[in-house]
Amino acid sequence: MAIVNTTPDSFSGDGLLDAHEAVRRGLAAVADGAAIVDVGGESTRPGAEPVKAEEEIRRVLPVIERLVDSCGALVSIDTLKASVAARALGAGARIVNDVSGLQDLDLASVAALHDAWLVVTHNRWTAPPSHDQLGGYYARSGERDVVEEVVEALLAMAARATAAGVSPERVIVDPGLGFGKAPRESLELLRRVGELRARTAPYAMLVGASRKSFVGRVLGLPVEDRLEGSLAAAVAAALAGVEIVRVHDVRASVRGVQMASAIGLGRDAPLVEPA
Repeated sequence: MAIVNTTPDSFSGDGLLDAHEAVRRGLAAVADGAAIVDVGGESTRPGAEPVKAEEEIRRVLPVIERLVDSCGALVSIDTLKASVAARALGAGARIVNDVSGLQDLDLASVAALHDAWLVVTHNRWTAPPSHDQLGGYYARSGERDVVEEVVEALLAMAARATAAGVSPERVIVDPGLGFGKAPRESLELLRRVGELRARTAPYAMLVGASRKSFVGRVLGLPVEDRLEGSLAAAVAAALAGVEIVRVHDVRASVRGVQMASAIGLGRDAPLVEPA
């Protein structure tokens, strides 16, 4: 899943306001191997200014329409709002990526109405926050095991989605690395992602670690210099059987995941002669 931001204030510094450039990036991502293009019009970084639904629609709709017409991949809308999701799905998007934890109760109903996939994400929106020197923002954790907490919440959200009419085959769960979590909690979730995936079956799983602050905390690097750490996280997720990894750097990530898959297959891995 390739990330295409149409916001001026993305945490990763890759935000755009120009629809033509956003479309170009989306098409380039597909050429590099992305199976999904995730288009977002509102930053979810801590402290970001809220965006009204009308402005969010203005940002994302032209991009989605052009990508649907020309990219040949699935198009996803990254939004917290049911009204935005409805317009995006009406324009041909097939996935709703909601990082809020279904804060808008109508999101699942909108996804069900359009027979779309719905990504539900664990996010500690209401916990007391902390900050760190590399831009990280996370909730103060209690004594409970983070995997137990995330599994319980994801299964509850998935149940809400299916109760609203979303087919279980179209529910995707995301443990929400970096969303209201301390760096060590994100690392623990990634270390035990195989367990997470098994315990949230039969739902597919999405993992997004690309350029996030916990990667920066491990490596001591700013957001623009986190490629290698992001690749390691994507490969770890792929080796654990995670179906979707959400990334900024598509070509490198596709190659890393392909190599991880080949390692998993061992002597049964398909081999290709170099060009």
